[in-house]
Amino acid sequence: MTVRTRFESQGIAAFRVVIGFLFFWHGASTLFAIPASGKAIPDFGAWPGWWAAAIQLTGGALVALGLGTRVAALLGSGSMAYAYFVVHQPKALLPIANGGEASALFCWALLLIAITGPGAYALSGVVRAARQAKSLDAVPGGLGLVQVDAPQEVQNA
Repeated sequence: MTVRTRFESQGIAAFRVVIGFLFFWHGASTLFAIPASGKAIPDFGAWPGWWAAAIQLTGGALVALGLGTRVAALLGSGSMAYAYFVVHQPKALLPIANGGEASALFCWALLLIAITGPGAYALSGVVRAARQAKSLDAVPGGLGLVQVDAPQEVQNA
């Protein structure tokens, strides 16, 4: 087993947690000015600012926790692509000149997470295991084990 395959899932998980954490705070700073960003807070439901921040806040939390990771990351990636091409790219061609570095980086990082999945230590694994255990408990014999009844002669003894 190579080092790459041995630690690949943990590396993906670390990447997911860091990107999700940063994306969450990107949305929190826009919606709630936490930490104080100096930017005006968008009105509730205002397009596109409030919606983008809501996607960042909830999507970032879901990605960091590993719940619905692929869908949340894909939605976040799309929102960052929109932000780059609609808000930043008209100002200048290159991200360094138009202020779109964060949008471009989040877009590609979240797309990578959507493709690779959550990696290790995702809460979706815990949820999946709990659902499986619950469905196995509903099966006669519990945890997938078949209960064998004793022969009639033994029962009557």
